[in-house]
Amino acid sequence: MEPMNLACDPSPAPDVWRDAWKFAATVHHGQKMPGSDLPYLYHLGAVVMELLAAHSESPIADINLAVVCGALHDTEEDQGVSTETLRQRFGAAVASGVEALSKNGALPKNQAMADSLKRIRHQPSSVWCVKLADRIVNLAPPPSHWTSQKVTAYRAESVLILEALGAAHAPLAARLEKKIQTYPLDT
Repeated sequence: MEPMNLACDPSPAPDVWRDAWKFAATVHHGQKMPGSDLPYLYHLGAVVMELLAAHSESPIADINLAVVCGALHDTEEDQGVSTETLRQRFGAAVASGVEALSKNGALPKNQAMADSLKRIRHQPSSVWCVKLADRIVNLAPPPSHWTSQKVTAYRAESVLILEALGAAHAPLAARLEKKIQTYPLDT
C-alpha cells in the first residue's frame, strides 16, 4: 500500500480516516479504558470528535492529519506499533506526528511529557491540536484510586500542555482551560 500524503490534500478524506480507524480498532482490540468496561476505541473516538467539533468552530489547518493522528495517537505508546509501520501505512507526516505524541518510555516518568511536548512543538499545528484534544478527553473525573498528589500532578501537567500548545487553536485551548478550571485540585 502506498503511503498516504495527507499534507497535500486539504479536502476531507473519509477513506483515509476509515483506514486509520480500522487500523486503530485492530491494534487496540480487546483493550479497555482504564477502570472501565468500555473499549479503548471510545477514547480514540472522543479525541477525534473533539478535533472535528473544534474544526467546525475554527478550521484546523490540516484536519486530515489531525484526524488520522487522533485515531492513531496511542498505537505506538500503548500498543508498540513502530514508527516505521505507521510510515509505510500512513506516510511520513502521520508517523512523525504519532511519534511526537508518544511519550518516550526510556525516560523517567517526570521527564517524558516535557520531552513529548518539545517534539510536538516541531510538528504542524494540527498535531498540537491532537494533544490538546487528548488532554481535554482525559480530564474526566479522576479515577477513585488516584491519590490527591497524582490528581494535582495531572492537573499541573495539563496546565503545561495548555501553555506549550494552546497557541495552535483558540477554541481547543479555551476548552482545555475550562476543563482544567473544573478539574479537582485534589481528591
